[in-house]
Amino acid sequence: MNIADIISHMTLEEKASLCSGADFWHTKAVERLGIEPVMVSDGPHGLRKQDDKADHLGVNESIKAVCFPAACASTASFDRDMLYKIGEAIGDSCQHEQVSVNLGPAINIKRSPLCGRNFEYLSEDPYLAGELAASLARGIQSRHVGVSVKHFLANNQEHRRMSSSSNIDDRTLREIYLPAFENVVKTARPWTVMCSYNKINGTLASENKRFLTDILRGEWGFDGYVMSDWGAVSDRVAALRAGLDLEMPSSNGTNDARIVEAVKRGELDESVLDEAVRRILTVNERYLSHAAPETPWDLDAQHEQARAFAAQSMVLLKNKHGVLPLKEGTRVAVIGRFAKKPRYQGGGSSHINAHKVTSLFDEWGGKPNVTFLDGYTLEGEGRDVALMLEAEKAAAAADVAVIMAGLPDSFESEGYDRAHIDLPKGQNELISRVAAVNPNTVVVLHNGSPVAMPWIGAVAAVLEAYLGGQAVGGAVADVLSGKVNPSGRLPETFPLRIEDTPCYLNFGGEGNSVTYTEGVFVGYRYYTKVRREVYFPFGYGLSYTHFTYDNLRCDRQKLDDTQTLTVSVDVTNAGETAGAEVVQLYVADRESSVFRPVRELKGFEKVFLAPHETKTVTFTLGKRAFAYWNTELDDWYVESGLFAVQICANANQVILEKEVEVVGTAEAPAHFDVNSVFMDIMRSPKAMKVLEPLIGDLYSTMAGGSDGSADSAISSDMLNAMLLNMPLHGLLSFGGKLTWDGLIDIVKRMNEA
Repeated sequence: MNIADIISHMTLEEKASLCSGADFWHTKAVERLGIEPVMVSDGPHGLRKQDDKADHLGVNESIKAVCFPAACASTASFDRDMLYKIGEAIGDSCQHEQVSVNLGPAINIKRSPLCGRNFEYLSEDPYLAGELAASLARGIQSRHVGVSVKHFLANNQEHRRMSSSSNIDDRTLREIYLPAFENVVKTARPWTVMCSYNKINGTLASENKRFLTDILRGEWGFDGYVMSDWGAVSDRVAALRAGLDLEMPSSNGTNDARIVEAVKRGELDESVLDEAVRRILTVNERYLSHAAPETPWDLDAQHEQARAFAAQSMVLLKNKHGVLPLKEGTRVAVIGRFAKKPRYQGGGSSHINAHKVTSLFDEWGGKPNVTFLDGYTLEGEGRDVALMLEAEKAAAAADVAVIMAGLPDSFESEGYDRAHIDLPKGQNELISRVAAVNPNTVVVLHNGSPVAMPWIGAVAAVLEAYLGGQAVGGAVADVLSGKVNPSGRLPETFPLRIEDTPCYLNFGGEGNSVTYTEGVFVGYRYYTKVRREVYFPFGYGLSYTHFTYDNLRCDRQKLDDTQTLTVSVDVTNAGETAGAEVVQLYVADRESSVFRPVRELKGFEKVFLAPHETKTVTFTLGKRAFAYWNTELDDWYVESGLFAVQICANANQVILEKEVEVVGTAEAPAHFDVNSVFMDIMRSPKAMKVLEPLIGDLYSTMAGGSDGSADSAISSDMLNAMLLNMPLHGLLSFGGKLTWDGLIDIVKRMNEA
């Protein structure tokens, strides 16, 4: 297809028509020019394709498909290869069903546990989110089906999501909210990006040229098309001018006509419209030229894949006295409605119509040593005294009690945020009462976001299953029985209280505005900085075996920011059970002139080890691993100094570390005036060279002739502190015979330097 030639033969009206959907899921056709429509459908952890009844909230039923683990679960795998395989499976289903673009992954940062859509997002950490989202995107697109990375940008709450402005400073945007998108765009080359509903710093995402064009295309090199979230377009002409190509769904011709009129009136250059049409047709042709509806789609085989993926994603949070894995023949009381009807996905646009669902009851229902009891209801707070008493009695008679707990559908969903982080009161009471009669109580959690655990000290084990997809019941059975050794790690912090979270005071905002006052201190970056106690830190997870680390080495002890650092560490499975370990590498800036986190994740690898096997894991760190966003440079900046390269068990626990010296090759711009203080001036060697002739007289005058000894009126420490905090105009009082004109000349020479 010669797209340029086709566009040259299109009428203005035909061009405008291609910039919006034909209906809820299809792009428009232009039959006379051979332009075919294509279909897009919801994801991101499966295929939500609707045939006749269309909506974007999961209200109407979609075709039968496989529901893989939701992002809250799959991210806990810390496994790039697994995410790629999930992508391949989703891509196959899209090809079979003639879907050109799967709408996902959703990679918004988990700013607060209260966000109702957190189950669909990956992590509180942008590096982890970007790495795994890129793997998923590459997997889907390996099947010649596109992804739509969403929701660009700063869509971190459901409350007023279509009208609220996310007000964020540039450094926070660059370090927290943009990097995951940047990673996917640069490394996976997604076919499309979906803009969010909200405003960013007062401008709707759909009309925000800075992000849709200047950054996304200009800086990152994105070459696909930008589509709107469903109904996110306000001013269609302004959105097109800003870089939004495709409006979804159809506006029934209204906005097409507005585009035509804007071009005719000279308010919109037709070349802007031509470029949008070119992008849309180019992406559509990528699919159409490789369309393969004959692609096999074995739902049962994918179900087994989903089971394995769910098991690899589960996080063992506690395992007192090795109660897990369960030994053969153990008398088990399984308690909870989720044992027979598991909650395996969230509500809204990502809701997959699973072709079958496997529960723990399906796996263990016929075992003579296992009994099943409801324990609670799924209505309201779930408290039912009769069910609770029955569960207590069964638990007291069993060797182990397994409680299948979690959040009901009504507690978290697209469209609204959570009110708190508690489990239903009835479940919390049930867990406490069962633990009181059976010390070997195991809690299995089905939830899309952190929950409070007031009973954590009373139970023997906790397994975080998250929302593990349609085969979650079989996966839980595999982990509890020891068939699978758990290897998941938490992609988010589990706080003790919602009041402990960094954005507690401003989450949700006031009216149509929410200010991200916590800045870069999101998730573990905050908790480690203020030393806040949590239930479980980011990156935490246990295993049925034990791993040891040794021989951390760096290929150089000093480097500048144009060089890379190779880091290697040996990992050994010191136990008797085969298992996978997630090796986590963090970087800590030992001393910085700006507020920085204690440490930040800059590398991770998942490695499988047989008993007593040792493997070497290697990382390569570049400039970004040591840099922060300097708003004066408007670029990434490495401040020269010492950095610690840390191998950690989680964000709170350092296992091994080595210090390296990193030299920044860029000097941060500085403008000095008579009120600039010496501690800032000293960061510029060139400016200090101008001042050198005056420093001796200044120090002597301030000391008043003192020898600076410990028993002097003014000690050396005090003199140094006074000098650091002194503004330049202090030279007039303490610098000898300097005049005002002389001071102005010095300032001028410093700035010229």
